[in-house]
Amino acid sequence: MTPKKNNQEFDEEIEIDNLKANKAAEADTEDNEPIEVVKTNTKSNVSTMDFDWDNVSNKRGTNYSADERKTLEAKYDTTLSTIAANQVVEGKVIAKNSREVVVSVGYKSEGVIPMNEFRYNPDIQVGDTVEVFVENQEDKNGSLVLSHKKARSLKSWDRVNEALANNEIIKGYIKCRTKGGMIVDVFGIEAFLPGSQIDVKPIRDYDIYVGKTMEFKVVKINTEFRNVVVSHKALIEAELEQQKQEIISKLEKGQILEGTVKNITSYGVFIDLGGVDGLIHITDLSWGRVSHPEEIVKLDQKLQVVILDFDEEKKRIALGLKQLTPHPWDALDPNLKVGDKVKGRVVVMADYGAFVEIAPGVEGLIHVSEMSWSQHLRQAQEFLKVGDEVEAVILTLDREERKMSLGIKQLKPDPWANIEEKYPIDSRHMAKVRNFTNFGVFVEIEEGVDGLIHISDLSWTKKIKHPNEFTSIGETIEVVVLDIDKENRRLSLGHKQLEENPWDTFETMFGVDTVHEGTIVSIFDKGAIIALPYGVEGFATPRHLVKEDGTPCKVDEKHKFKVIEFSKAAKRIILSHTRTWEEDKKGSKEGKEGKKPANNSGSKNSEKAPKINLEKTTLGDIAELAQLKDALENKNNSAE
Repeated sequence: MTPKKNNQEFDEEIEIDNLKANKAAEADTEDNEPIEVVKTNTKSNVSTMDFDWDNVSNKRGTNYSADERKTLEAKYDTTLSTIAANQVVEGKVIAKNSREVVVSVGYKSEGVIPMNEFRYNPDIQVGDTVEVFVENQEDKNGSLVLSHKKARSLKSWDRVNEALANNEIIKGYIKCRTKGGMIVDVFGIEAFLPGSQIDVKPIRDYDIYVGKTMEFKVVKINTEFRNVVVSHKALIEAELEQQKQEIISKLEKGQILEGTVKNITSYGVFIDLGGVDGLIHITDLSWGRVSHPEEIVKLDQKLQVVILDFDEEKKRIALGLKQLTPHPWDALDPNLKVGDKVKGRVVVMADYGAFVEIAPGVEGLIHVSEMSWSQHLRQAQEFLKVGDEVEAVILTLDREERKMSLGIKQLKPDPWANIEEKYPIDSRHMAKVRNFTNFGVFVEIEEGVDGLIHISDLSWTKKIKHPNEFTSIGETIEVVVLDIDKENRRLSLGHKQLEENPWDTFETMFGVDTVHEGTIVSIFDKGAIIALPYGVEGFATPRHLVKEDGTPCKVDEKHKFKVIEFSKAAKRIILSHTRTWEEDKKGSKEGKEGKKPANNSGSKNSEKAPKINLEKTTLGDIAELAQLKDALENKNNSAE
């Protein structure tokens, strides 16, 4: 039911209607010509053409004077404002709830704006003044259509640039997360808030900021791409900077402070000292070895730290944690001495050795040379690995320098201590081939006992250019001890000495001028290698490899060879196939010449023969040629 109006309200409504009618009539009148206004009363159907509007009265019959009438008209003019669509005006919040905000702009009706357009300012209250955009003066329900979001958007770039120029603090609503930061609604513009600009502390959970309204400073604007970057960190940095100056000015080396673990990296830990950060380097966390700081501390953990050093200009503070505890070397057993056995764990490996921790913060080095009695080069990784529990002997101990060297080979007896008894000269042993050189083979009889077989001691008969022709690495070979150098820890070994020297026998079998059948094994520029009986090899120059038909001998051919030189010391046999058929030829010729009478022509022919032979003779044939020359000269003298 509509509430009943009192007399005064009813009179005011009649007066306002009359004023509206008069103003409408005046607006339609041209050249101040009188117009007729006809108003019909629905109840009495009485014409109002002769109604005196100047003497209008309410139901009580009270008439308004001219002054009162002007007052009412002025009052009416102030009740309504003139607004147009598509413009930005200021309005006043007259009501709000969780879903909507009612804004009055002084028009005949109010506008209702959704509350989500005020997300950036959830603290908006009744009576606050806001900017609104007039979308429509009247919708189908007769209501004014307003938008706060569009009003902000129209003026947002001007406001943002103004905030940047004036270093103004503004409010923004964090809408959502994005890669590397957050998206913030500022004046209706989506601005970017980098993760590093949220707070002075590293942020581990960005989601807790979504949906919050915070204060920001505009730090960068890209007009071309319409990008805006804001920062919350910039608001508190100035205050923190002042706090840092105050804190650093009061710092002293050796001062102990309490701090909170702010960040952990691979190289150290950052500690918040209440407005200023300090760094504990990984080497200052513990006296022992630390692979990663996470082994010692955790995030947000409170610690007592000592100031090691600080730089007021660079605002850097070096902190220490291990310095608050005694050095482990100071607590080391005072009775510990060189020669004692200790146990520990391998903490670091290097090519040159292993570091063993025998107590927290107390380490000793086992050099690779102290890991085995073996002399040949090896890497420490072949003996130990990180994490191994080992027992070692203290070799050196320097408490002042805090250094210790250890050895593990000393736990075993030195094989060279009784080497003469264990490996006497001429004794035979099995050895493992370890390495080759151009001059011989290095073998290992047992761990720590190495020896060398010279290339000349590998075989009595074979000509070996490189040891890999005779054996290979990793093979087992039998050896004879030839000599012992205990001081330098060297053994001279031999392999051919396992058998008697066959050259003693070869001397009687392969004497000079003896003829043997042999097979050509290989041919090269300087001659050929011929395999003779009993596994011995001889050598022939190209001049002694000519067949009787004038062609050279070839590989794998079998021929008779005459020994023209034998050297036991050099183990060398020089052969000739050519001599075998040349001397047979000479013998047959000499037989024929003995039957014929001597004459000058015969002597001439005999003189030519040695000359030809001398031109083809090698140095190895000099002795034999001298005998042949004497025989020919004797024959010529007798013929004369």
